[in-house]
Amino acid sequence: MDLTALKTDLDGLDIDDRPSVLRAKSRDFYWYSPILKRQLDGITADLVISPRDEAEVIRVLSACYRHRVPVTVRGAGTGNYGQAMPLQGGVVLHMQHMAGVIALGDDHVVVRSGTVIDHIEQHLRRNGREIRLFPSTTATATIGGFIAGGSSGVGAIRWGGLRNPANIRRLRLVTMEETPRVLDLTGHDIHKAAHAYGVNGVMTEVELPVDPAGDWVDVMITAPDFIAANQLAIELGEALLLRMLSTFAAPVPELYFQRYRRHAGTGRAVLALMVARDALPALEARVTAWPGAAITYRADRADPAERLPALYEMAWNHTTLRAIRIDPGVTYLQMMFPRDRMAETIAALELRFGNELMLHCEYTRFNGVVSPVAMPLVRFTTENRLEELIQLLEAEFPITVFNPHRVTLEEGGMKRTDLSQLDFKRQTDPLGLMNPGKMIAWTTPDWTPETGKNFLFTE
Repeated sequence: MDLTALKTDLDGLDIDDRPSVLRAKSRDFYWYSPILKRQLDGITADLVISPRDEAEVIRVLSACYRHRVPVTVRGAGTGNYGQAMPLQGGVVLHMQHMAGVIALGDDHVVVRSGTVIDHIEQHLRRNGREIRLFPSTTATATIGGFIAGGSSGVGAIRWGGLRNPANIRRLRLVTMEETPRVLDLTGHDIHKAAHAYGVNGVMTEVELPVDPAGDWVDVMITAPDFIAANQLAIELGEALLLRMLSTFAAPVPELYFQRYRRHAGTGRAVLALMVARDALPALEARVTAWPGAAITYRADRADPAERLPALYEMAWNHTTLRAIRIDPGVTYLQMMFPRDRMAETIAALELRFGNELMLHCEYTRFNGVVSPVAMPLVRFTTENRLEELIQLLEAEFPITVFNPHRVTLEEGGMKRTDLSQLDFKRQTDPLGLMNPGKMIAWTTPDWTPETGKNFLFTE
């Protein structure tokens, strides 16, 4: 890479090569995983370039194509799998300047891809609207990063995940070719770039559906055990208008939800909800009728002096973040098990693994059906034991594990080649310079997963 020539070509742009900046901007939350922390800790870019508009994005991609310099796109770096880390160095394209709301209609909003999601939500609420989905890191995460690296979040109990075609209306994307093109993806074409880690273009603009703003109230409920908590969660999810529905097994809340500890109790399973204010009477009636369950916190009746964070900051992967801050020996997994075998699966997991696996579920809708997605905390001992645990879960239980300790698209969740994303990358990134190393299919299209084998790192 001739970086001197590249910088000359891009004179006048926001370019930074200070070592401290390169290190900071070459990282995401990869350290959630002890395996990725070891494997990726030395990764840094050679340059950080922050374009101010789409024209500068085109200029950067064209110059990097000429000089054969890899480009990795970065939002706020809140992803957990090393998606935004430049495995082969080169340029980190930081989208911090590409922010702001472009247009707001009755049923949609158009924003620049580097816009912080909370800023979008605040803008919408001032205009009587709200976004459908957001991650627990919404205060810092960007919308482009969420779509490129995420899959679900708060709102999924109502709207499903990002793969629901109703949840993204359009993506505007710049290709990495000799003469970059600007493409607008709609309909099924959106998924060529959504959850693709930025391997096949740079998102510059996003169009999302919006809905009338809801009046949501945070509520915490305790239940005698985790099976009861999830049975109650399904009942509430099917009956009430909710924006979030999460469940946590003991001892997760009492150990890691420090500011909510007195509401969580001791030895109790916990449900965390965002419920429509109009549905509160029905919620109270259902919880009162449920043996051993109790509402322990309602934000609309809370003591203002407590100044508690939003309940979504206890949920999704904020659960993992809060646990790691207190106990660095904790990590996590992501997995699904059949709803119709949920109770027996929970009982079997608790018997088999005890507190090595501390269960936590987020509720979403698959084809309209309220369903749990498990994001359990794991007491980490060794890398070999973590790999063994994943193998045991898939071999002995009706469970699919989405491995958050892998850096590639295929190994982490899909466990297969997404042919549409691969074909799109061939069209939009013919030299394979966009976020190299993250798509196995680019170099090994006939790849199939092997138990315990890491594609990129053999040690």
